[in-house]
Amino acid sequence: MSERSVIIHPPTRPVGRQVWVDGRLVGQARSLGELTVLLHRAGWEDLDEVDVAELPLIEWHGGGPEVWTPWTSPWPTSPDAAKAGTQ
Repeated sequence: MSERSVIIHPPTRPVGRQVWVDGRLVGQARSLGELTVLLHRAGWEDLDEVDVAELPLIEWHGGGPEVWTPWTSPWPTSPDAAKAGTQ
């Protein structure tokens, strides 16, 4: 049996993130909850949102499970924000 693959593409407006399971597009998700539902439909019924966020098999492109919009950035967007983050 071959290993299954899940690829979560970078978020786009307005659809969220494309979700590919075993080489085929299964839908778009705008949240961890929506992703979990898509994975359930693709045969991964025993996963919950915590499992999905931590599952090493999932390839996250363009940010991890906390990034759902293209304007969400893990980095400070201004010099003042960067200084605040280092204190």
